[in-house]
Amino acid sequence: MFDNLIFANKKVLITGCTGFKGSWLSIWLHLLGAKIYGLALEPPTNPSLYVEAKLKNIVDNKVINIKDADKVSALIKNIEPDFIFHLAAQPLVKYSYLEPIETWQTNLMGTVNILDSLRLLDKKCIGVIITSDKCYENQEWEWGYRETDQLGGSDPYSASKGASELAFSSYYRSFFSDKSLTKIRIASARAGNVIGGGDWAENRIVPDCIKAWVKNSTVEIKSPNSTRPFQHVLEPLSGYISLAQKLNSDDNISGQSFNFGPASNSNYKVIEIVKKLSDSWGNPKWEITKNATPFYESKLLKLNCDKALSLINWEPTLNFENTMRFTSEWYYNFYENKCTDIFGKCCDQIIEFSKLNQKVI
Repeated sequence: MFDNLIFANKKVLITGCTGFKGSWLSIWLHLLGAKIYGLALEPPTNPSLYVEAKLKNIVDNKVINIKDADKVSALIKNIEPDFIFHLAAQPLVKYSYLEPIETWQTNLMGTVNILDSLRLLDKKCIGVIITSDKCYENQEWEWGYRETDQLGGSDPYSASKGASELAFSSYYRSFFSDKSLTKIRIASARAGNVIGGGDWAENRIVPDCIKAWVKNSTVEIKSPNSTRPFQHVLEPLSGYISLAQKLNSDDNISGQSFNFGPASNSNYKVIEIVKKLSDSWGNPKWEITKNATPFYESKLLKLNCDKALSLINWEPTLNFENTMRFTSEWYYNFYENKCTDIFGKCCDQIIEFSKLNQKVI
């Protein structure tokens, strides 16, 4: 259960607030009464949830590249936030092959810049460092990865996220572990493969389908049998908020990492996502094609989330049916019903999600 008083009138900085997850998190924390500050580039897609929901009305965003250490440090020193949610990243595996240096600089050094800015902050601040489920050295196991499993990754994106976790651990042990010397409390969060309304990124299965079907075009499915920990975007965000709330009251979990994924029996194949999504779109077209890309991406990935349940009382809320209903309804309202109150639609889904999870906002 979220405690409204924890975030009410608190200064919350969200890096990457113009992105898909950052936009949803901004709306949710606004509903919880927080004063939202942003550190992000311009919206990465067109359309974008940040623009469509008119989030500039609730987010005081500064257009700063997370790679710019001096500007990042100056902004955090000026805001003196009570909470930081670090989401800014280069989030795409395929793009990481095309632009590996940018990926490493953004994902690793961007995280280091946030951590170092926290080191220089002389006040209590809760930091949630978001990395990815792909930070693990993927062995294509049938069981879920635990927080103590080996970090790594063959592609630049995955490896940069594993390295970000190492930076997080190093900064905690070097600067934040002695509670008598610092007021900073940090933890890292690992999640990935989120779906939901307002995602228009390239090379993601749901946006690819929606963008094709609204034009009555055929979407190409290249890896139909790949299994991913698909979950609605509100699931990991509820985990991030729960983690920040727990950090605020319990010093003992500072320095730890947490997985936020679907239930162990709820991983679905890409083709299952496509078929379920298609239910609300009349008779959409897709075809399975040979994956001709030279870039490798893992076919099987699962997370074990027992630690999150045990220590912060978090567990996934939505079953597969509701996950797909939330996602499809959002896009259907946007494209078919020409919904103009996107902010209100997002608020409605957050409220429904919270009721399903017996959380109050």
